[in-house]
Amino acid sequence: RLTFSNSLIKQEHLSDRKCNRLCKMFSESTAAQNGVIICSDLLLEYIGKNYPGLYFVSSTTKVLTNFIQLEKELNREDFRFVVPYFRLNKAFDKLGTLTERQKSKVEFLCNECCYFGCTDRKSCYENVSRKSLCEDCEDFICRSPGGNEGYKFSKAMENPAFIGTDDIENTYLPMGFNQFKIEGRGLGSAVVLEFLLYYMTKSEYRLKVREEIYLDSMLDLF
Repeated sequence: RLTFSNSLIKQEHLSDRKCNRLCKMFSESTAAQNGVIICSDLLLEYIGKNYPGLYFVSSTTKVLTNFIQLEKELNREDFRFVVPYFRLNKAFDKLGTLTERQKSKVEFLCNECCYFGCTDRKSCYENVSRKSLCEDCEDFICRSPGGNEGYKFSKAMENPAFIGTDDIENTYLPMGFNQFKIEGRGLGSAVVLEFLLYYMTKSEYRLKVREEIYLDSMLDLF
């Protein structure tokens, strides 16, 4: 998947050569269908017209905090998957009312570390978007509790919205949900390793895998 989740895309940005080359390359792949995580409807329309081989994922950066908004997004034919706002992860009374087709499109963000009660998430994402477009703007200062601590997986596990392996197996799968997303690809190899060990390795093999990796002098994790 390509991550094109900038929320402030304008017409003049659509001609970006590098991004167009990536879209062309991904859309022409014959091994598997590739997708784009997207926020901007302008960009969605452009990519859909010029690179019809790609599917779309509605980005969590839209910050759809209301369940009715989520339902509307799930009903859009444009999207194969929709990543809900993380505070909706445990809204089981409402999630249970979704149709099977809607459930098949929900892709939960499992390991969010941000403060559960954060009200500035949209502003934070917009600041990232501005900086990605090389706009001259001040850094976003997170004022949420613990906002200056950075990402910690242990902290994410304490978040009310955290989805662990037991949750997936015992709650979400029986309800008909089977798409899950791990955040943090830019956090560094050691943290990403912990994500992979936790979510994709059986508990009885985690230590063995960790030891094999740590003892491999060819790998630079830190």
